[in-house]
Amino acid sequence: MTDLATDNRSEMAARAWHNLRVLLHERVDRRREVTEALGMSFTRTKALRRIAAAAEPMTLRDLADVLLTDRPYTTLMVDDLVGRGLVERSPNPTDRRSKIVTVTEAGRAAAVEAERILDNPPPSVLDLPAEELAVLDRVAARLVTED
Repeated sequence: MTDLATDNRSEMAARAWHNLRVLLHERVDRRREVTEALGMSFTRTKALRRIAAAAEPMTLRDLADVLLTDRPYTTLMVDDLVGRGLVERSPNPTDRRSKIVTVTEAGRAAAVEAERILDNPPPSVLDLPAEELAVLDRVAARLVTED
C-alpha cells in the first residue's frame, strides 16, 4: 500500500472510531440508564456483571485485575455489593489469604437487567436500513472477535 493509501485508511479508521465513541459514550448513555435502574454506580454494575459472567467464583485479586482497579477499591466495591445482597464473599478453599466472590440470585437478576439495558440499540441504529445493519453487524462482530 502507498503512504497516501495508508494515510487515508488511518484517517478513515480514526473517523470511524471517533464516531463510534461519540455514539456509545456521548449520544446514547446507556450507562446512566443502568445506574438509575440499579441504583448504583456504573463501576459497581460493571463489577457485578463481571462476577455474574465468570464461569467460576472470582478472587478479589482477579476481579481487580479484570476491572483495572486497585485491590482496596475493589474491596470497597465488593463490600457494597455484599451489603446490597448481590454477591457473597467467602474464604478461598485453596488459599486462606484470599477471598472469593460469587453472585447471588438477586445479583444475577440485576446483572441480567443491566445487560438488557446495555444491549438495547439506540434509535439511530434501529432506523438503519437492513443492508446497512447487516454490514454493521458483520463488521462489529469481526472487531469484537479480533481482540
